[in-house]
Amino acid sequence: MPDHIVSSYDTDLEDLRRSISEMGGIAEKMMTDASNALVRRDVPLAQAVIAADRRLDTLQREIEERAILLIARRQPMAIDLRETISAIRVSNDLERIGDLAKNVAKRVVAIAEQIQPQKIVIGVQHMSDLVQEQLKDVLDAYGSRDTKAALDVWERDGAIDALYNSLFRELLTYMMEDPRNISFCTHLLFCAKNIERIGDHTTNIAETIHYLVTGANSLAESDRPKNDASNYATVDLPLPGLGAGA
Repeated sequence: MPDHIVSSYDTDLEDLRRSISEMGGIAEKMMTDASNALVRRDVPLAQAVIAADRRLDTLQREIEERAILLIARRQPMAIDLRETISAIRVSNDLERIGDLAKNVAKRVVAIAEQIQPQKIVIGVQHMSDLVQEQLKDVLDAYGSRDTKAALDVWERDGAIDALYNSLFRELLTYMMEDPRNISFCTHLLFCAKNIERIGDHTTNIAETIHYLVTGANSLAESDRPKNDASNYATVDLPLPGLGAGA
């Protein structure tokens, strides 16, 4: 970024960048820890994720307040204005990612004492691994202003949705096979949906990177590669009292 005549202007922008970087680090750790807590049924780790959300909320408010003051004082234009607006957008997405990771952690606390086969959790873990990779990649893209890497994250969102649809049906099947799985699998369904939503927020950040660098909203105006069909998913249940030949 070019230097400005007023050096404090550069300091203001750099402070925003540092705060976004700190938020990104916290959000990444919260998601990783929430996923690990789910796999291990680690309640202390889940509680640490829940506690970490307060710092993320504080940073988001500070970034928003500083960005508004910067706009009022400096009246930025072009790239400076886009960077300031982008900081507000990205901080909002990172704050929501923290909320969603916290929601997963709360589910971990709820199911910690339930004994269930580990294979039920594996699908959720796999999806979480993919979304964690998306989050890391999009934060790196934001730091380097890499629109190509941002586009790659944006295009991968459809694969996350497809995996969520598959996981949704798999968990429903577990519930149908044994009613004792219903409570545990219901919590896992909510965990999976929270993780899928984190993927959506990484896509939001990718769109913001494109706007920041190019000044165009063309990615946001395009149809996202969405494949979430869980709202319309149905599972056929056998009717009581009817045999296979009925």
